[in-house]
Amino acid sequence: MRHPSVNRARVAAISAGLVLALGAAACGPEDNDAKGAGGDSTPHKGGTLTVLNSEAQTDFDPARLYTSGGGNVPSLVFRTLTTRNRENGAAGAKVVPDLATDIGRPNKDATVWTYTLKKGLTYEDGSAITSADIKYGIERSFAPELSGGAPYLRDWLVGAADYQGPYKDKKGLPAIETPDSRTIVFHLNKPEGEFPYLATQTQFTPVPKAKDTGTKYEEHPVSSGPYKVVSNENDGEHLVLERNTHWSAATDPERKAYPDKIDVRSGLDSSVINQRLSASQGADAAAVTTDTNLGPAELAKVSSDKKLAARVGTGHFGYTNYIAFNPTVKPFNNVKVRQAISYAIDRSSVVNAAGGSALAEPATTFLPNQKSFGYTPYDLFPAGAAGNAAKAKQLLSQAGYKNGLTVTLTHSNAKDFETSPEIATAIQDALKKAGITVKLQGLEDNDYRDKIHSVKTEPGFFLAHWGADWPSGGPFLAPIFDGRQIVKNGANFNNGLLNDKSVNDEIDAINKLTDLDAAAKRWGALDKKIGEQALTVPLFHPVYKRLVGSDIKNVVISDWTGVLDISQVAVK
Repeated sequence: MRHPSVNRARVAAISAGLVLALGAAACGPEDNDAKGAGGDSTPHKGGTLTVLNSEAQTDFDPARLYTSGGGNVPSLVFRTLTTRNRENGAAGAKVVPDLATDIGRPNKDATVWTYTLKKGLTYEDGSAITSADIKYGIERSFAPELSGGAPYLRDWLVGAADYQGPYKDKKGLPAIETPDSRTIVFHLNKPEGEFPYLATQTQFTPVPKAKDTGTKYEEHPVSSGPYKVVSNENDGEHLVLERNTHWSAATDPERKAYPDKIDVRSGLDSSVINQRLSASQGADAAAVTTDTNLGPAELAKVSSDKKLAARVGTGHFGYTNYIAFNPTVKPFNNVKVRQAISYAIDRSSVVNAAGGSALAEPATTFLPNQKSFGYTPYDLFPAGAAGNAAKAKQLLSQAGYKNGLTVTLTHSNAKDFETSPEIATAIQDALKKAGITVKLQGLEDNDYRDKIHSVKTEPGFFLAHWGADWPSGGPFLAPIFDGRQIVKNGANFNNGLLNDKSVNDEIDAINKLTDLDAAAKRWGALDKKIGEQALTVPLFHPVYKRLVGSDIKNVVISDWTGVLDISQVAVK
């Protein structure tokens, strides 16, 4: 996640992971009355599911997608060694076998992972899926012309740092062994207890070498899942999937695959999408969206209509919006100044600026408030709901600023709920009460990203956000706080430039654990330890409100990505 593509990863994760379940909480349809018109709540096979999106499903190639395939469109076509458990809530944040018979068998120190493929796995043409196909699929993801996927394999696999893919290097990666057609073995540079999570990434999709067409593969990738691509227009703007008749439900208990057809239409205005879902006329009655949220005004209107409100779902993705400090820039090199700002923050006003309590939950921890991340409640600088200006002034005085100080807050001018001018203004107003004058520096989004992710230009005080590639503390804490991941001549995400040996050592120790529940507890404890240094001020965790069509049923949403799992949904 140190690579520039990580920024894309967060965007992709949010776009791919935020379609919501029906009801006012993350729940299944059995918990509410929004099961589709008529009284029959039993899901049936058949029909067409329509997906209405703003952003196109571009780069439909497993090598190029930055996604865990955790329930959105790609996982209908691409199966991987492991996947997420297709259940509601916390149970859905667990990793389970997909093509493999288990989630992986590690050696003693978790540097070697072995997988065995299930029997009877086939592609859309009926040919057998082999371990060599998975090895080849991974290798082609290293090709420069197929860049865009998750960067972990280049860092984790032995001898993979300079590998350029099978088009240039015919020898392949020695770190991946295939002793027989059903066995694949991975050799890692260091212990990685979370390798089963990584094996959910689409780079672990099998690709038959004889059918590989390079950069054109996205036009017709060979399906290993319940659906195959029959049409891909304008690089994913209109994507049509139909049943893969060679897919066997016996080898795939996770995907239900009820609809006969999936029709994905993109490039639509967000207001148009919500209007169409609200009206639910014709094909739109059997429609969902994977990237369009309800805004505050739309949500207020929908909430006043009982029937519409029954079709609004709530989802949570592992994501934190926060203030970042660069302690090499004065006055933020003084921990008391950072603590003072932490106390002065008015989270109620910040939440209101983010759309209100229906769209944002106040945060005092860096880790998201979900069990799978190892969430451990703490509030090291209790500001209450409206900020503690008196405590902030006391700390400023101790820091040598008894008459207050003036600072600059950098943010994006993009109109979103993450780093928007509204949130920056809410912070400005709160800190004024504590004697801190905040000047706002709003930048165009690309300029903002370039500035905050460069060690050379990073400001001392700015708005930031982070989302996890899978539901664990590892991909959440390590990129932001592991000193060995500081990038001096590229995209850097360790905003606080923290290089604490005790933190680095604890990250290594947790990575050795293959007991994921035990690892989660350690991540939670580490989060609190890091929080004591006041390098960030957690602000809020976003909440996502989405409409679904009136004929949508059998909705499943998990704590993995907050996604309406298309592999589970049925239409009337």
